[in-house]
Amino acid sequence: MAVAAVLLVIFLFAVGKLLAFAPEPIGSAADQFAQGTRVTVQLTLLSGVLGVAFGLLAAVCKISGIAPLRWAADLYIWVIRGTPLITQIFFVFFALPEIIPGLELSDFNSAVAALAVNVGAYNAEAIRAGLQAVAKGQTEAARSLGLSPVQTFVHVVAPQGFKIALPPLVNNIVALLKDTSLAYGIGVVELFNMGNRLQAATFLPVPTYVTAAAIYLILTTVLTQISDAIEHRLDVQQH
Repeated sequence: MAVAAVLLVIFLFAVGKLLAFAPEPIGSAADQFAQGTRVTVQLTLLSGVLGVAFGLLAAVCKISGIAPLRWAADLYIWVIRGTPLITQIFFVFFALPEIIPGLELSDFNSAVAALAVNVGAYNAEAIRAGLQAVAKGQTEAARSLGLSPVQTFVHVVAPQGFKIALPPLVNNIVALLKDTSLAYGIGVVELFNMGNRLQAATFLPVPTYVTAAAIYLILTTVLTQISDAIEHRLDVQQH
């Protein structure tokens, strides 16, 4: 896991220098591609962390014994999963400031908010399934030992539930990295937007989009390796 994380950091710093050796039009745009790659990773990390938090909150509400909380979680998941992500991004950037006067979000922050809310809805279902997969006997045993409901959730249910939910959560994060390309619609200069601008300026779509696709492939591969390492470590800790 540490090796994969270090490789990701090295790649982010080295991608510009590596692309500088590529033939035109990629070589002269190497720094722009590097900057677009860093913005893509920043979008993924920020919205990914927030998305896990939103997903956990929605999952807990969905399995709550309080009906209004269940209804709110169901509504959130239904609306977000039933509408296109690009619509949500445009809504946050253009419509939300109209609904909430005084609210000012940059294009980057708007993209982070929309992506986090979107992936949170998918995370909620994955986390809910993981939490409900934990045997009820373990909860009853924890309560019989004197643990409070909160302690039981934090120390018994949540660790096992997250272990079960980890594979779909990782898939959601990998999909999120690719979904960051939709942020180009509100002007965020991430990797795809950078490639699109270069293609529009040079009329050379093949090298431009192949380069962007290759960078996406490397990033998703590294993320998958990190997730596999985390999953393996959790398996070791359970035995």
